[in-house]
Amino acid sequence: MAWFFSDTEISSDTFLLTGDNAKHARVLRLRPGEAVTVVTPRGEQCECEVAEGGQLRVISRKPCENEPDVFVTLYQALPKGDKMDYIVQKCVELGVSRIVPMISARCVSRPDEKSLRKKRERWQKIALQAAMQSRRGMIPEVAECVSFHEAAQLTKQNEATVFFYEMGGAPVGEILTDNPKSIGMFIGSEGGFEKAEVDLVQQNGGKAATLGKRILRAETAPLAALSIIMYQTGNFN
Repeated sequence: MAWFFSDTEISSDTFLLTGDNAKHARVLRLRPGEAVTVVTPRGEQCECEVAEGGQLRVISRKPCENEPDVFVTLYQALPKGDKMDYIVQKCVELGVSRIVPMISARCVSRPDEKSLRKKRERWQKIALQAAMQSRRGMIPEVAECVSFHEAAQLTKQNEATVFFYEMGGAPVGEILTDNPKSIGMFIGSEGGFEKAEVDLVQQNGGKAATLGKRILRAETAPLAALSIIMYQTGNFN
């Protein structure tokens, strides 16, 4: 079944897909009678049927139940090459709610402002496509790239912040004991983090965590970390 996200709320019983949704519908060659799901900005899941003329007829409505009950923000130090594309795609599938790219001390990738703007547009499109594929109830935001210091300050918005540090830390289960509903997770680039960066996040309430004795690649670590968080918060049940 095709899965779409509407830019506006759907108040009528029939409506027409527009913009990129209309293009995607043409690619899928949807025909009258086929079932389609459309999710609105407020998370209402509309089960629809394709009608004549390309219109959709709303058959039923309900709140989308596919979202995790925890809001996870990934603070990801920019990796080399196109690894960020993969990270965005897979983390959206796993349930991340927001991704904040950041420049840490050991980042090799340091694109200029113009390049970052183009990359962010691409990452947001990847997030949309991944959200459609995995049937999310919302499209996770890929925020503007920030400095590490700015990212550390942003952690104050979260109930809990987990800093995955290659030099070790506590198991995630020992950190997330109070059932927080908003969690920030820090993942480094290929070179990891400097001790001063760890100290800065801890000063803002973050706690260092471990992913075990093995050192994971920059594109593997966020997927492992997010999976652990989703499991610990009961979102793999």
